Amino acid sequence: MRYLLLIYQNEADHTKFSQEELNEEYEAYMAFGKEAEQQGVLVSSEALLPTNTATTVRVRGGKTLHTDGPFAETKEQLGGFYLLNCKDLDEAIEFAAKVPAATDGSIEIRPIMEFE
Repeated sequence: MRYLLLIYQNEADHTKFSQEELNEEYEAYMAFGKEAEQQGVLVSSEALLPTNTATTVRVRGGKTLHTDGPFAETKEQLGGFYLLNCKDLDEAIEFAAKVPAATDGSIEIRPIMEFE
C-alpha cells in the first residue's frame, strides 16, 4: 500500500537554524531517503519551497480566485513529503518516526487511494 508522509515544521523556527544545524538536518534527510530506498519502499520524495511562495486557488460562483500564501495560518507548515510503498500502516509509522522533522514537527501519514 502506498502512504504519503507529509512533513510539517515551523518555518519561523527553521529560519533560525545555524548553517551547521541546516547541514546536519540535510544529512539526516539524505540518510533517511537512502534507508527508505535501500529497504525498497521509497517511491518519491520532494522538498517544498517556503509557504511565502505558495498560491492558493479557489473557485467560487464560477470565478477563479487566487491568493498568495497558504490557505490557513498554522503553527506548522507543509515542507515536503515522502511517498512510500509499505506493507501496512505499521511499517509506514516506523518510517515516519525516522523522518528528521518528527523530532520537532509532525509527520502526517495518508494512505493513497488506489483507483482501479
